[in-house]
This record gives sequence, C-alpha cells and structure tokens, in this order.
Amino acid sequence: MQIGEASAASGVTAKMIRYYEDIGLIPSAVRKDSGYRLYDESDVHRLRFVLRARELGFSTERIRDLLRLWNDQRRPSREVKRLASERIAELEAQIARMQALRDTLKHLAAACDGDSRPHCPILRDLAGDGEG
Repeated sequence: MQIGEASAASGVTAKMIRYYEDIGLIPSAVRKDSGYRLYDESDVHRLRFVLRARELGFSTERIRDLLRLWNDQRRPSREVKRLASERIAELEAQIARMQALRDTLKHLAAACDGDSRPHCPILRDLAGDGEG
C-alpha cells in the first residue's frame, strides 16, 4: 500500500510517517521505481504501535526502546514494565504539578473580587512584583 493507505490504516498522518522514517523510528519504506513508498501490514502494525505509545505520552526515545523490546522475543518483561513504571511516575509528577497550579489559580480567583475596580490579585501574582 502507498503512504496514504498506510496512513488511513494506521491512524498516523503521512507527514508523521515520513518523520518517523527520517529519525529511524520505523524502517524506511520500500520504494517503487516511481519513487512512491510502499508499506505492508507489518509496517501498519508498527505504526499503530508507535501511535498508541505516543497517545500514552512516551517520548520518542522511549518508543524506540519499546519497539526494540517488542521485536525481541527473548526480552525479559521486567524491562517493559520498568519503562511503563517510569512513565507512570512522570505522569504522577505532572498531575501533582497541575493540581498545584489549579490550587494556586483557585486561591487567586477566590481572592479576586471580579468587580469594576482595577485591583486584581491574579494580575499581581502574574507580575510577581505586587502590582496588579
């Protein structure tokens, strides 16, 4: 199948397929004499794998590691679990940061009268200099 068909079958845009090839995340496609890229079902399966890993927030380097492990039938599953556990820890840290930001904004919004006066603790906090 050509790149448009591989894109439709995998859910990965043609632009991203070319990018993944350029950075070596997926192998370069076989090319017809006309220069068109050709993909098969294993390529589409790999693209779906990459897409799902991206949806879970894995970095390109971690996806590269996961692909390597996926292709190694003799791999210990503990390596895969370690990568997933690291991602969970990253997500938990992001969640904690976002909850702290939410709490700060809630506090600032509660402190703002929201009336016609110019005094605004939200702007004062953003400015960081006591003016607002």
